[in-house]
Amino acid sequence: MKQYTASNAAYEKIRDAIFEEKYERGEKLTEVKLADELGVSRTPVRDAMRKLEEEGLIKDKRVINPTIKDLMNTFDVRMLLEGYAVRQAARYMGPDQIEDLQQCVEAAKRGKTEEIMDANKEFHDIIVKASNNDVLIDTIDRMQSVIFLFRRTVVYHQRPRLIEEHEAILEAIRNHEEEQAEWLMKSHLKKDLDFSIHSW
Repeated sequence: MKQYTASNAAYEKIRDAIFEEKYERGEKLTEVKLADELGVSRTPVRDAMRKLEEEGLIKDKRVINPTIKDLMNTFDVRMLLEGYAVRQAARYMGPDQIEDLQQCVEAAKRGKTEEIMDANKEFHDIIVKASNNDVLIDTIDRMQSVIFLFRRTVVYHQRPRLIEEHEAILEAIRNHEEEQAEWLMKSHLKKDLDFSIHSW
């Protein structure tokens, strides 16, 4: 149990340092260096790095430095999966979940940067879960760390009309407009991609 706790603590600290850009893109991370920085043994650091590699934040022991092609591939997968998920949401989502989406939109309208980040993530998470497809949900879940990097770029650099696009997606779901909801979601993610490419 202690080893599990140490490994998770190391994972969270290294992950957050990558999110906060304390390491350069492409910087090599060694177990010895990280263990020294965190004040732990190499074993939890090794476990943490393995998990970060699985999530795509570290590749060949280096902080990821995504190419434009990498960005495009990631968003292609998101568009396919979230496009399907939002169609399912438009078909089956009930009033309680729709109200949760509305609250996300309202929170993003009045929130500060971190609150907008949280509301943005929650909005997409609710829609993904509405797919009721465990494989889809798990695939998106394993992409969350990389998605976070792009979401951070979009929110911190204040991409225009982000919240308005969420409102339009919500209305399509509310009105059970499956094709419209899918088109809006894919358009929304394509704009995120274009903005990320120009801000990267």
